Amino acid sequence: MNQVRHWRKKILALGGLTLLACGLAACGGNSASEPADHEQATTTAAPTAQAGAGADAEALYKSNCLSCHGGNLEGKIGPSLAKVGGKLDEAKIAAKINNGGGGMPAFKSTLKEQDVQALAAWLSSKK
Repeated sequence: MNQVRHWRKKILALGGLTLLACGLAACGGNSASEPADHEQATTTAAPTAQAGAGADAEALYKSNCLSCHGGNLEGKIGPSLAKVGGKLDEAKIAAKINNGGGGMPAFKSTLKEQDVQALAAWLSSKK
C-alpha cells in the first residue's frame, strides 16, 4: 500500500510539472508556419493502455492527452480536438503526435508507434 501511495505522489507531481512545462512552452500554440486553426494532440505521460480498438485509443487519450486537450476534447492549454478529423487526416494527426510542433512537444520516443496509430485513427474520426 505504501508503494501505491509513493507512485500516486510521483504521478501527481509529474502531471503538475507537465502542466507547468506545457503552459510555459505555450503547449498547443501555433508557430508562424501553422494555420491558427491547426488542431494538435499531445501526451503528458507514458501510455497506460495498449493500442487497439476505440476504447483503447480513448484510454490512451485519457492517460496522455487529457491534461492539455480536456476530458471531452474541448481544449484547455492545447486546442480543442473535438473536430480534428474534419481538419486533419489520420496521417497528419499521427505526424503531429510523433513530431510535435507549434508549442507541442514530440512524443515519438514516449509512445509506441502502434499507440500513436490507434490514437490518430480515433482522433481522425472526430468530425
